[in-house]
Amino acid sequence: MARLPRQLSKLQLYHVILRGIDKRTIFLSNEDYHKFLYYISKAKEKCSFSLYAYCLMSNHVHMLIKTEETEPGSIIKRISVGYVQYHNNKYGRTGHLFQNRFKSEPIEDERYFLTVMRYIHQNPIKAGIVDNISVYPWSSYPAFIGNNAYKLVDTDTVLNYFPCIDRFIDFTMTTCEDSGLEYDVIKKYTDDELYKIISEKIDINKLNIVDIATRNAEITKIRTLSKASNRQLSRVLGISRGILDKIK
Repeated sequence: MARLPRQLSKLQLYHVILRGIDKRTIFLSNEDYHKFLYYISKAKEKCSFSLYAYCLMSNHVHMLIKTEETEPGSIIKRISVGYVQYHNNKYGRTGHLFQNRFKSEPIEDERYFLTVMRYIHQNPIKAGIVDNISVYPWSSYPAFIGNNAYKLVDTDTVLNYFPCIDRFIDFTMTTCEDSGLEYDVIKKYTDDELYKIISEKIDINKLNIVDIATRNAEITKIRTLSKASNRQLSRVLGISRGILDKIK
């Protein structure tokens, strides 16, 4: 029977799952995990795509990607071929390591985008490997809380949905199933849109010259109005993240 063509995402967003053939373990050592991440980084140098989340498990991989000019199949092929060559040479084996056809689930809205991000990061908990995803070293979650050692993940896109890092952590730690989102997604604005909205309410230029109490009160109103993250407000208002994080 001929294979059905892959479903394409209008947003070019995909949840990709790559599994070991016959449930084979694909990562046998820490070096193997590092090497797979290395091949992701090499693919990003050659292909146009963004990586929003990943989790490497012993016998499968999850990735949340956005493609640009390059189709998902070409991206995954570039990653997997390099890793298979490394793995087979290291362990003296030949033949396939991954299932012949990876899975790719199209994502068509922001709610499901965040659902998938959370689901990917919760894989180690669901597998009973850890109780807290922050201690699992082979997912992108540490990058979101300040340890982006590999520089692989676009964390800003996800974090801009949340007013502060604590809300992101609360959301990601909330138990979820494969689908469904019991969280109000915050409307995203571009920096220019946000600047225009805020300027209609206050004189942004005066925020740096008024007294601290007045400034903090105005920023609280802005945050309530826009639901924007401190990261974005810092850019738009010209006020440091450190100051914004202290304003409750």
